[in-house]
Amino acid sequence: MYLSDLNAQQRAIVTKVQGSSILTNRLETLGFIPHAEVRVITKGIFGGDPILVQVGFTRFALRKSEAQCIHVEGLSS
Repeated sequence: MYLSDLNAQQRAIVTKVQGSSILTNRLETLGFIPHAEVRVITKGIFGGDPILVQVGFTRFALRKSEAQCIHVEGLSS
C-alpha cells in the first residue's frame, strides 16, 4: 500500500521509499525512512492533492505523486 492510499487520521509505518534518486533522497531527508511512523492529517479536496502528513512532530504537505513513492503498512487505530 502507498501513503497516498491512507485516509485522513490513519497511521502507518514506512516500509520503503521508491522513485528517482533525487526524490528518494529528499523524502528520506524529511524523515520518510523505513520503520518511521507516519500519519495522514488531511487530504486536499481536489483528488486528494496535496496530502498533509505528520512524521514525528513535523508536518509536511506532499503531492499525491510524491506520496505514491512511499510504501507503508497500515496500523490499527
